[in-house]
Amino acid sequence: MKIAVVGCGAVGSYYGARLSMAGHDVHFLLRSDYDIVKANGVQLVTADGEFTARPKCARDPKEIGLVDLVVIGLKTTANGRFAELVSPLVGASTAVLTLQNGLGNEAQLAKLIGKEKVLGGLCFVCLNRIAPGRIQHIAHGTIVMGEFSGPAQPRTHAIAAAIQESGVPCKVTDNLEQAHWEKLVWNVPFNGLGVAGVAGYDSVISGKVGPRKKLTTCLTTDILLADPRWAKLVRELMEETIRAAQALGLAVKDSAAQKQIDRTLEMGAYLASTLIDFERGQELELDALFFEPLRQAKTVGVSTPRLQAMCQVLEQINPHGPKSS
Repeated sequence: MKIAVVGCGAVGSYYGARLSMAGHDVHFLLRSDYDIVKANGVQLVTADGEFTARPKCARDPKEIGLVDLVVIGLKTTANGRFAELVSPLVGASTAVLTLQNGLGNEAQLAKLIGKEKVLGGLCFVCLNRIAPGRIQHIAHGTIVMGEFSGPAQPRTHAIAAAIQESGVPCKVTDNLEQAHWEKLVWNVPFNGLGVAGVAGYDSVISGKVGPRKKLTTCLTTDILLADPRWAKLVRELMEETIRAAQALGLAVKDSAAQKQIDRTLEMGAYLASTLIDFERGQELELDALFFEPLRQAKTVGVSTPRLQAMCQVLEQINPHGPKSS
């Protein structure tokens, strides 16, 4: 396949590099890393050794042209640029797979290019971009993907097979919305508390950050699970997320909480993506990851006091100011 990767951070670079090494015609759409990746390729640092992929590089999507598959790894805060970055790549038979966090990304793409072209994927993976063009793979890696407009189609399975052949475990789901909420069971507490925790435990409980509150450092996954107070909050946020999903008619199991906790214990001191954004002073992915799940919980009458308070804290400490609507 001819594949374009839009959003070449840790996620886009890792999966794009894997597809490139598997022999696909992969094009990276790059900005700041363009010169380095063009000269040196993308280096993957894994437990099995270091590997280098050499995708083609472009600064403008028009240089790439129409492709068979677009893989989107953009932060959701950049979704306003879909028309500029994605549309020039999409032809009549192009599939667009977004690997972004949270809710609502597929719907935004569907308004632009048509729902029949849109797929979504959830990445259960520990990755960090440790330098320009250099990605560290820490653990896991499975993608769960499905169609935005309905059950899986032959092209869904064909794309999943190509991802599998690149060495990445890939599963197909007939219910993409349910898969999103299953991922939120992890994302809401570990991305959310990891950042909100800088304001202190009492602030996260009350939803209020004092005007002179000295912020501490972000809380990695091991800290959140080792401290009984934070571990209890992790589980409570997971349970609120599960109740909201179930009220929406989705078959997210109660056991999903313990499953995600067990998986996280394998990660060690993992710094989730929102924590990295916060420490770099970048805009946080608040809407897709936290505010939209909160809104949907309210529409089905599910009480989520822990999520509500955490959202209030995240909004107050967001480096780019309030983002909720």
